[in-house]
Amino acid sequence: MSTITIDLVTDLKSNLNMILTENNRLAAAIDFSQVAGLIPFIQDADRIFVVGAGRTGLALKAAAMRLMHLGFTVFVAGETVTPAIRNNDLLIAGSGSGTTGNIVKAAEKAISVGAKVITISTSLESPLAKLSDHVAILPAAQKQDHGATISKQYAGSLFEQSVSLLTDAIIQTLWQMDGTPAEKLWKRHANLE
Repeated sequence: MSTITIDLVTDLKSNLNMILTENNRLAAAIDFSQVAGLIPFIQDADRIFVVGAGRTGLALKAAAMRLMHLGFTVFVAGETVTPAIRNNDLLIAGSGSGTTGNIVKAAEKAISVGAKVITISTSLESPLAKLSDHVAILPAAQKQDHGATISKQYAGSLFEQSVSLLTDAIIQTLWQMDGTPAEKLWKRHANLE
């Protein structure tokens, strides 16, 4: 096993700057009219469900927490206490490729009961995108893109990071529209920590 000697401090700083630069470049390329189109679906839903795999799923779980803080009824697909999705509910799906089997199946199930589906993805041509009522595209590399032309980061890291940042921007906008003081939102914060 070969050992590469690097200056850890310099390397960490360089890598963080590269990650921030990639996210800034991606943010500049987002069609925010697509993103704005997600908001009415969120506002009009009886209940909201989120689904994503891996790190994208973790980013959507974080978004679900903030949506709950804003007063929405939110569930994470696959959790043991998640109820059945039904008519007038919303499924927010995140998938870079739009081909992940369990996410596509969740969208099919949601549609079959009359729920709406919105998606955050890298492709409008995927099976998931074609099932969705609305899609917001993040121009990031998919996890199988190893060419480093879109991102120098491993796998779908840029997409996963941008899902987290974009959902935070959506939540910040919803909060500004709602106007509820932070002190009131805090009362919904978990207290069994």
